[in-house]
Amino acid sequence: MAFGARPVLHRWRAASYARGVNAADVVVVVAAGIGSLGAIVSLAAAFVLVNQVRRLERGIEALRHEALLLVEEAHAAAGHAATEIARVDAVLADTEVVTATVDHAARIARRAFANPVVKVLAWRAGAVGGLRRLRGAQDPQSASTVGTHGRGRHGTNVAIEAAALPASRRTLTGPR
Repeated sequence: MAFGARPVLHRWRAASYARGVNAADVVVVVAAGIGSLGAIVSLAAAFVLVNQVRRLERGIEALRHEALLLVEEAHAAAGHAATEIARVDAVLADTEVVTATVDHAARIARRAFANPVVKVLAWRAGAVGGLRRLRGAQDPQSASTVGTHGRGRHGTNVAIEAAALPASRRTLTGPR
C-alpha cells in the first residue's frame, strides 16, 4: 500500500459496483451473451441438419434399392431383346436364303420356258390371224375392221376415223 492511502473496503452495494464497471466490461458481457446465443442457435441448427441428413440417407437408400431393381429388370429385358434379335436375324437369314433360291429358280424357269412360251404365243397369234383371214375371205362382215398397219376396212387410218367420231361411238375396233 502506498504511504498515506487508506485501505479500501469492499462493500457489495449496487451503487459502488456500478461505479466500478466501465464500457469495456459491458461490451465483454454483451459479446459473451451473443456468443452463447449463437452457440445455442448453432447447436439447434446442427441438430436439425443431422435429422435432415438422416432423412436424406433413408431416401437415398430407398432410391438405391429401387434403382437396383430397375437395373436388374432392364438387364433382363436387354437379355430378352438380344435373344429376340438373334431369332429375328436367323429368320432374316433364312428368308434371304429362300429369296435367293426363289430368284435362282425363277431365272432358271425363265430360261427354260421363255423361248417355248414365246414360240407358242407367236404360233397362236399367227394361227388366229390366219383364221381371221380365211374367215375374212369367205365372210366380209365377220372380218375385223382393222387390217394391217392401222388401216380400216376402207383403207383409211383408224385413228383419224376414231378422232372424228363422238366419244360415245368410239370403240377399240374402230368406227361402226
